Amino acid sequence: MGSRTASSSRVVAILGVVVASLATGGGASSAPARPFTACLVTAAPRTNDAALDAEALAGVRETELDGVKAQLVRSTSTATYAASLRSCARAEAGLVIAVGVSMADAVDTVASEFPRTRFAILNVSVESLALRPPNVVGLLFREEEAGYLVGYAAGLWAERVGGRAVGSVGGIEIPPVDRFIAGFQFGAKRADPDVTTLTDYAQTFTVRSACRRKALDQIARGSVVEFQVADACGLGVFDAARAKHVVGIGFEADQSAVGPWVLTSAVEHANVAVRTAIADARAGTLRSARNISFGARHGGVGYGAWSPRVSTAIRAAVAKQYELLVAGKITDIPTRPGG
Repeated sequence: MGSRTASSSRVVAILGVVVASLATGGGASSAPARPFTACLVTAAPRTNDAALDAEALAGVRETELDGVKAQLVRSTSTATYAASLRSCARAEAGLVIAVGVSMADAVDTVASEFPRTRFAILNVSVESLALRPPNVVGLLFREEEAGYLVGYAAGLWAERVGGRAVGSVGGIEIPPVDRFIAGFQFGAKRADPDVTTLTDYAQTFTVRSACRRKALDQIARGSVVEFQVADACGLGVFDAARAKHVVGIGFEADQSAVGPWVLTSAVEHANVAVRTAIADARAGTLRSARNISFGARHGGVGYGAWSPRVSTAIRAAVAKQYELLVAGKITDIPTRPGG
């Protein structure tokens, strides 16, 4: 009887140790969970994709608060893109994120080399990649919605100051630029059906003087608002607007710091797209070989700070249009200029 009681006591003790080990995740085979890693490769300096970098980096940093391990690889030139992407893949990042059109070819190549690594690229459609690797997702924006909002503001401004035209100067005719401009034209006409919309392309994203010449020509033709969709070249649009005492509109990021002659900016919130992609990849729900579009309903696009010259009435009217976009009540915005 005594030996049976002792034996029972030993069994109970052993079971207690096993239960405690399971409850605490103990055991020889257990190990701390490896943190999910997101690796961001930034665009090279002086490319037209540089404006997205700060927003993309902010999105990665935001996920660190949820336990994601962030890695940043800064490209020194376009020639280093492939090597930078490979370094992320070899480090077994859970998601490799590339910034912008200038990285498209490198992502196409490297994603094909690392089929088990997930890649995301901002502002590039997966359909545009020559090799179409199945492990890539395109993070796109509904630029036409952002363009619509600032176009609406431009139309109201023109009406207020008695202007007969508003203009837009694009860098190169690529889909994101065209969507911004198409939305701008549509918004301006909706706010003021009598306004004329002028459009030109500088055929560069870097030569400031080229954009300045295009903007000066539009101003000479009666434009009272100039929308720059040309990155560094677009600073020439602001130069022209300031010199001729009209207003400009920025794009991609909030450019209100340039000066009070910047009416507002058409903004892409790349941090929202990056944060969402990382969260989905971490949860195992990010579906590759497709595009994800971020519009006003997702917090992906909007407008920047207002110039102090803008009236309360114009601000309120544009805010109302934003609410309608969020509610899905504006669905007819074209994506090609002249549409």
